[in-house]
Amino acid sequence: MNTTSLNTNKIDSSWNRFCDLLWHSDELGIWLDISKMKISNTDIKELEPNFKLAFKAIENLESGSIANIDESRQVGHYWLRNEKLAPSELIKNNLKKEKEKISEFSRKILNGSIHNEDNQPFKNVLWIGIGGSSLGPILLINSLKKNNIGLNFFFMDNVDPTGINDTIDLIKNELKRTLVVVVSKSGGTLEPRICMEQVRLKLENSGLKWNKQAIAITMKGSKLDNQAKNENWLERFDLPDWVGGRTSITSSVGLLPAALMGCDIDRFLEGASLMDTSTRNKELRDNPAALLAASWYVSGNAKGLKDMVILPYKDRLEVFSKYLQQLVMESLGKKNDRKGGIVNQGLSVYGNKGSTDQHAYIQQLRDGLDNFFAVFIEIIKDNHNLNINELMNPADYLSGFLQGTRKALTGANKESITISLVDLNEFSLGSLIALFERTVGLYAELINVNAYDQPGVEAGKIAAAEVIKKQDLIMNILTGDSEYDIANISEKLSKNSEEEIYWIIRSLSINNLIDIVEGNWSKPKSLKFKLK
Repeated sequence: MNTTSLNTNKIDSSWNRFCDLLWHSDELGIWLDISKMKISNTDIKELEPNFKLAFKAIENLESGSIANIDESRQVGHYWLRNEKLAPSELIKNNLKKEKEKISEFSRKILNGSIHNEDNQPFKNVLWIGIGGSSLGPILLINSLKKNNIGLNFFFMDNVDPTGINDTIDLIKNELKRTLVVVVSKSGGTLEPRICMEQVRLKLENSGLKWNKQAIAITMKGSKLDNQAKNENWLERFDLPDWVGGRTSITSSVGLLPAALMGCDIDRFLEGASLMDTSTRNKELRDNPAALLAASWYVSGNAKGLKDMVILPYKDRLEVFSKYLQQLVMESLGKKNDRKGGIVNQGLSVYGNKGSTDQHAYIQQLRDGLDNFFAVFIEIIKDNHNLNINELMNPADYLSGFLQGTRKALTGANKESITISLVDLNEFSLGSLIALFERTVGLYAELINVNAYDQPGVEAGKIAAAEVIKKQDLIMNILTGDSEYDIANISEKLSKNSEEEIYWIIRSLSINNLIDIVEGNWSKPKSLKFKLK
């Protein structure tokens, strides 16, 4: 990489540079412009050998190599949109059958062939899932849902008690007409199970039969799959072991909600598949994912030193930045490289939407720290036929704001990328998602980290389980009328855990499970407490 140009080369906004770096596909209806990034022809030339290795690594991954070493599993989300790539006939046949099963089930739900016990058609879906199990469906609903078509969706993606109760309250009068979809690949993740049990209790207390409305999306043979099978739930859909949560949107996790809101899932998969094909091109300049990955690499000096600010000029893509946060940050945020060296890699992502952000943080982007690059996303076909005052057409103003902000950033020597789509629909959304998936895969190869494991997430889960276990131990220690202080409890636990104990007893006290008999919260060592 030409590191000198990274430090001294100002953005050349000339027409020749734009023409030189522009990528476009008529078939996909998409343009990619990286000409406003600080990447030179020398950088591209020097990166070509690295990309040869990256292309080969992605090719091996698609062929079925073990990509997630920690879990000794394949990574095959690309097979989901093109089963012909799958490494075995069994996987190919299962993928085809699963898609047909989703289509048929959704068709019967929408036409009322499958209905509730009162012969009423289902009206709502309560979706229970964590991380990618909810972010993908939420993106699909926000981007593609049309009024009065398909089922209405409600999401439960956290174990916040207030959030759980609020979501249930939204549909409490229509519980009998609500499908409950529980998504958990392993079936052992605590958050979806806790949410599921709360919803099940509410539903059964209302006199309804859980198994007549419950649907599981999980790995075959998992704890959840076996439960759903034994209890004869309404339906079960497969979430293969080789699909990660952050790349599950083209699996049953994304296809079922898309089909239940009346979308064309074949077009969605086609858009993703065609983008996959475009990004298999071995020529860096003709590969949009490679161009994106190269621009990220050069901008952040191969260390992710600049944040990526996502600015879609379309209300329906408002949550796209949130979706990309997981895809990019969970994939690239790694302490170690593949050789075990400490690299502390990553690429921070944030954003909202245009032109809202012009009245929020664009001021800092233009005049403040040069610690980011922006990604503008434009939808060209944008309802110019609205029945409004032609002199004040919002589509024209939205486009003007995008171009003006882009120009203002360039004038301040700030970097940006622009992605333009002809329209926003199933096909284009599939292609946009696939573009970023492929870019993440290639970029990970450039910086030599595993994009498909998540040791930090697993560490957080283990730590959370330990806290829950410690709370149970503390409640067992607190017996009778005896009074305890934090030191007493820490001694019985045989660990230096005073701070954790403080957090736990504070929660127990505020929730009226223990009494504080002496001391105050500002002086933790003064506290004494006993059971309520």
